[in-house]
Amino acid sequence: MRTRLLAATLTALAAVSLAACSSSGSSSGKATSAAGSPTATASTAAPSDAAPTPAAPAPGTAAPTADGTTGTPAPPADAGASGAPAPAKPAPPADAGLPTKPGADLTAKLVAALDAIDPAIVGGKPDQAVDRARNQCQSMYQFPKDKGKLVELANQRFTSPDHPQGFGPDTAAKINDALRATLCPASR
Repeated sequence: MRTRLLAATLTALAAVSLAACSSSGSSSGKATSAAGSPTATASTAAPSDAAPTPAAPAPGTAAPTADGTTGTPAPPADAGASGAPAPAKPAPPADAGLPTKPGADLTAKLVAALDAIDPAIVGGKPDQAVDRARNQCQSMYQFPKDKGKLVELANQRFTSPDHPQGFGPDTAAKINDALRATLCPASR
C-alpha cells in the first residue's frame, strides 16, 4: 500500500512539474503531454481505495503543513544576494545611431566632402548619397571599434555604375573619415 501511495505521489509531482514547465505562463491549469509520456494524475494513477494525495505546491508558494495550514514561502534559490534579480539591459532602438535627415547646408558639406574623395561617389544623386551616409553612420554607431567591418560596409554601400563592387578599401576608409567629420555623431 505504501508503495502505491508513493508511486501515485511521485506521478502527481511529475505531472505538476511537467505542466509547470510546459505551460510557460498558460493559465489553463491542464497538463498536456506528448504522445507516450507518462503524465497521469494522482487520481487516475492511484487505485480508488488509496487515500487522496495532496498536489505539489506551485513554485514560490508555501507547502501545506501537517495541520493543513501553510508556512511562509521560502525565497527562490536563484535570488541574488540583494534579493532581487538584476534588471535586463534593454535593447537599443532600431534607429539607434541613425542621424536625422540633414538640412541643405549639411547636405552640401557632405556632398562636397564625398566629391573631394571621388566625384563618382555622389554621381549627381545627392539624396541617394545622404541615405547611404546615414545608414553608414548607423553602422558606425553599432560597430564603433570594428574598422575592418566599417570599411567593408562602406565599400558595399557606396557603389556606382562604374564601381558596382564599391570603390575599394582605401576609398571606403576615406568615406568613413568624411562621414565622421560631417554627418555622423560622435561614437559611443
